[in-house]
This record gives sequence, structure tokens and C-alpha cells, in this order.
Amino acid sequence: MPTTAPAFSDATASDSALRRFLFGLPGVDAVGLEARAASLGTRSIKTTAKAYAIDLAISMIDLTTLEGADTPGKVRALAAKAVNPDPTDRTAPRTAAVCVYPDMAATAAAALAGSGVKVASVATAFPAGRAALDVKLADVRDAVAAGADEIDMVIDRGAFLSGRFLKVYEEILAVKAECGEARLKVIFETGELSTYDNIRRASWIGMLAGADFIKTSTGKVATNATPANTLLMLEAVRDFRAQTGTQIGVKPAGGIRTTKDAVKFLVLVNETAGEDWLDPHWFRFGASSLLNDLLMQRQKLSTGRYSGPDYVTVD
Repeated sequence: MPTTAPAFSDATASDSALRRFLFGLPGVDAVGLEARAASLGTRSIKTTAKAYAIDLAISMIDLTTLEGADTPGKVRALAAKAVNPDPTDRTAPRTAAVCVYPDMAATAAAALAGSGVKVASVATAFPAGRAALDVKLADVRDAVAAGADEIDMVIDRGAFLSGRFLKVYEEILAVKAECGEARLKVIFETGELSTYDNIRRASWIGMLAGADFIKTSTGKVATNATPANTLLMLEAVRDFRAQTGTQIGVKPAGGIRTTKDAVKFLVLVNETAGEDWLDPHWFRFGASSLLNDLLMQRQKLSTGRYSGPDYVTVD
């Protein structure tokens, strides 16, 4: 696999070099981006393709609980649902991961042992990221030690928006070093970045710093994943692989609740990055309520009728 181009190494040599690189990226045509995202969202798919898309989407979900009221019992119940989403139909695929706070990572790891479902843990003072670097790194170490297979970190949006790009880059590097074998998802909180150009720049900072995934949002602000911002990030990972040979995943999170929404995002993946990303190793949905709708639509395709209100569990 080709190594990172020397120009990219030069780009991160100093704050001024990184700034020149980021502001040298092509500007985003907002109207064109949104029009393309909307156009791809109108694609219709056949019933057989829909069945495949539903199972694929289920297998891509990071089933998530990130609430102050989380308990070990709730995490164990969520883990059971991740392993066996539909107790009435054992052919339903497992979800990709269960995502929890670091203090619940050990509980999730014990519940998921041997299942193949990953333990993902948010860290680095999620969701605001307002903490000193040593605190953030301790957060990551605790999660990894507790059994997390994946770390979802938040960038310092204050540093990014004030133009301290090298600080953001170096913080991601430091977190990546603490992850060990765990994969790193870097969350930009796109709803706070204000512009598509900023989302493109943040994507490149994350990729240059060694992110395994770039992720739209925490799900804790008003604007989360949208077709347009996800399309922009898919273009970024496509271009990064074309230039470096390194493939990076994408995770839209927050606001994706229906099967129709999920299918639109899968079309975006296929038409923008390509089939290589149509795999849970490279694309995830940060969602929980989405799973229930996918299961109901899956039963509809199988039986020809919608289930009753108690067909799915309440998360």
C-alpha cells in the first residue's frame, strides 16, 4: 500500500504549513453539494435490493446509549439487542458495535464477549471536549483498559474555529497513540463548524492525523448528520485513498431514524466512495432508534404486514 505523500508530511510540519495546506483545498460549492445529495436521495431501489440494504444497515449500526441515567442493566440489555436484534428471527444480523461512556465499557465488554459485536466508547471529555489533554488521554486509557475496541473522540472545536489547526492535529495524534489496537473515530461536530469548507478541512486534519473513521456528530447538538455533510466527508475519504492508498471509514451520527433515511445514506456511499465502503468495517450509523424501524421494515418485507407496537424493544 502506498505511503503518505511527502507533501502531506510537509503539510503538518508547522501550524503555518498546515494552514496553507488546508486553505489550499478546493472550496466547496454548497449549492452543488446539496443538490447532488438531494438528487442521490431520490434514487429508488427494488425490493430485493431493499432487503439487502436493510440487513446491511443493521450490520452497520453502532447501537448507542449516552445518557446520564445509563445503568449496567441498560447497557447489558442493549448488548443483548445488538447480538440478537430480533428474538423472533435469528436470521437478523448483529449490529456492528455498542457505544457507551468509558465507565460502562467494562460492562459492555463482558456482555458482548465472544459475540463479534465491538465495544465502542466515547472519550476525550465527550461531548464538548472541554478538558485538558492529559484528562482526555486518561479517559482514552481507561476505556481501552476496560475493553473498548473502538474510541470515538471529539475534536477541540474551539481550537479549530480559532484557527489553531496544528493543536487539533496533534491532539488527534496523541489520542491515536493511546488507542493501541483500538480503532479511532474522530468526531467533528459538524453542526458547530458553520461551513462546508470547515468540514472539509476538519476531515483532512483527521485523516492526516491517523483517524480510522471520521464522524459527523455527537448527536448532542441541533444539527447532526445530513446527506450533504456526509457526502462531503465521503468525497474526502475517497480522495484521500486515491492519493495515499489508505482507506478511512465514515460514520454519520444523529438524526438518522428511518429505513428510508438509511437507504439514502447507503446510496450516497455507493455513488460517492464506492462499494469498498459498503461494509461495517468502513461505514457506520450512529443511531439507536434506527434499528427498530429497520426491524419493522424487515418484517414487512418478510411477512407482507407491519408488526404491532410491541414487536421491537424500547431502547
